[in-house]
Amino acid sequence: MGSVTRRLTVSLLSLGWLLGSVSLGTSAGLSQERSNPVDETVECELLIVGGGLAGTATAYESLLAGRTVCMTELTDWVGGQISSQGTTALDEAKQQRNLLFYSRGYKELRDRVEAKYGELNPGGCWVSVSCFLPYDANSILMEMLHEAERKGKGELRWFPNTVVKELELNGAGNQIDRVIGIQHKAAPGTAPLNSDRLSEIIEDVYRYDDSARLVKTAIEFVPLVMEESSGPADWYVIEATETGELIALADIPYQLGLDPRSPLDPSSPVTERDPYCTQGFTYTFAMERVEDAQTYDIPDFYATYEPYFSWERAVNHLNTAEDYFNRVFRYRRIWDAIPRSNANLTSVGDISMQNWTWGNDYRPGTARDNLIYTRDQLQSSGQLQPGGWMGGLRTETLHKGEENAIAYFYWLVSGNEDSQIDDKWKEPNPYYLYLQGLDSPMGTASGLSKYPYIREGRRIIGRPSYGHPDGFLVRELDFSWNDFSSDYYQTELDGKTYKLMRQFLAGQWTPELFESPANEIPIRGRSRIYPDTVGIAQYAIDFHPCMRDFPAEKTGNIEYPGVRQAHGQAYPAQIPLRAMIPQKLDNLLVASKSIATSTIAAAAYRVHSFEWSVGAAAGHTIDFALRNQVMPYELVDDLPNKEPMLDALRQEIQTSGNPIMFPNTSIFNEDWNDWKVW
Repeated sequence: MGSVTRRLTVSLLSLGWLLGSVSLGTSAGLSQERSNPVDETVECELLIVGGGLAGTATAYESLLAGRTVCMTELTDWVGGQISSQGTTALDEAKQQRNLLFYSRGYKELRDRVEAKYGELNPGGCWVSVSCFLPYDANSILMEMLHEAERKGKGELRWFPNTVVKELELNGAGNQIDRVIGIQHKAAPGTAPLNSDRLSEIIEDVYRYDDSARLVKTAIEFVPLVMEESSGPADWYVIEATETGELIALADIPYQLGLDPRSPLDPSSPVTERDPYCTQGFTYTFAMERVEDAQTYDIPDFYATYEPYFSWERAVNHLNTAEDYFNRVFRYRRIWDAIPRSNANLTSVGDISMQNWTWGNDYRPGTARDNLIYTRDQLQSSGQLQPGGWMGGLRTETLHKGEENAIAYFYWLVSGNEDSQIDDKWKEPNPYYLYLQGLDSPMGTASGLSKYPYIREGRRIIGRPSYGHPDGFLVRELDFSWNDFSSDYYQTELDGKTYKLMRQFLAGQWTPELFESPANEIPIRGRSRIYPDTVGIAQYAIDFHPCMRDFPAEKTGNIEYPGVRQAHGQAYPAQIPLRAMIPQKLDNLLVASKSIATSTIAAAAYRVHSFEWSVGAAAGHTIDFALRNQVMPYELVDDLPNKEPMLDALRQEIQTSGNPIMFPNTSIFNEDWNDWKVW
């Protein structure tokens, strides 16, 4: 690839203009909700709600299987993390990458990135072996889907700029019979889509009626019933949104925020659930190194957020403010104008995507500012009433996340103070251009990602099963590399809890475990092995904790104490089918970060290759269920007894080129030293 052409369709104005005045209640020009809203009916064998990496992977495998696939997405790009959320820096574990031990579609994605640019890392970033441009990610993934459509003779019915508004269940209340979505486009005579920030239009996109800004089409999604179909379900709906929208809308059991400390999640900092503290979300943006110094007007809101920003910590080998700036710029550099062997250098034309914890991460954590509404908040706001769903997010917090990101850019180029380390490490550096416009890397007039990068959303509680009477969950002890022998655990856990934890960590249960002192119980050196594993996941347990006080940007605010206790290495892990099956609804499958995990487990089960693996598993499971006229829950409802149909599904997934466990996985192999994440 020769050079990146950037003809910005929106002129670069002051940062104050970008986020100056905004009406958070975007109700102007909206009429009353209309009755009987359906304008169009669309038939599907599976409806994927959410076009992120998990949804894309589900579609990819389903199209290869010849299925009729409908996929909705709030934005107009597929790819989620690597496109509409702008985080085009692949988070990967070292040994998994060395062996290229990934799902076939994820490997194809990496190959296509390399073919597009002539190298896998056109940005020369140091956080990953592959950093590239978000708008190219969307193009690459759409090419993959269309090729899968042709190869498998499936059909993709793609619905960008579409949200789900209502679900209708069958008479028994255990299956989704139809889904109503709302697709929007720009009203005649108004600016193109992506000219608005998300906070300005999100309430509008969830309303049925046209507004001065948007024209709506209400779409009814229903099963595509084949003549020969007589199975227990005519179709499947896949939850692949970033925050677990369908989980909340269907009002099935789920959890949100910090889980109470327990023998299986011993590093949790709380003894009672805190539903408001989820990981921070991030509006990413792109900036380019330029030859001439740039001048920016100070945003009106800059003083509100400036006390938060920091290089995060002092680094021994960095000696000047320029060193610190270059470190952060090169961290996620997505375009290197002059490819070179020395990645420490920067030059005119280089482009960086910003995703920095003490920068554009926005980390609210109280009932006054949490982004993802709890069930009680949804109930009190009327969003669980028929027709009342509005996306389940706090609009004002989205808006503040946008402001925070713009303020962070201004701090990068003009700031003089650092909130965490010595002031001498922060000086202005004006030789950078903020990239905005509909053909800029993020594809928006504001230059912000189309949707924020979401690290954690609602997480289902799986069905009760053997060993999981309160509902299936993947937990910290199932895959953490920690040996839990430090004084912290002996101090913070009572004696009974500490011994139970050690017993759960034992490689094999024997009667002697009940009699041995807790510290003498040997612990396994591997992750838990699931009989229903259908995919793989490995990354560190990695936290971007919420802030303790309201508001998040408060001067002197600190991270929620204790959240990082679980932060650290993780063994190669598995994705159990039980973690994808919700309670109550039999034809809903979860293929996203919303699978059944504790908040600690979710901190590792959230990165790019995991999302692809869980999506691939969902696609295969649905195809298998439709072909064999069986419900997914029936494949696992007799565990730990043998499940022949589950074995057949797992064999199909593996044979297709989608691993379901890591090499040499067995209860006897505890030699995983080569599999450290970093």
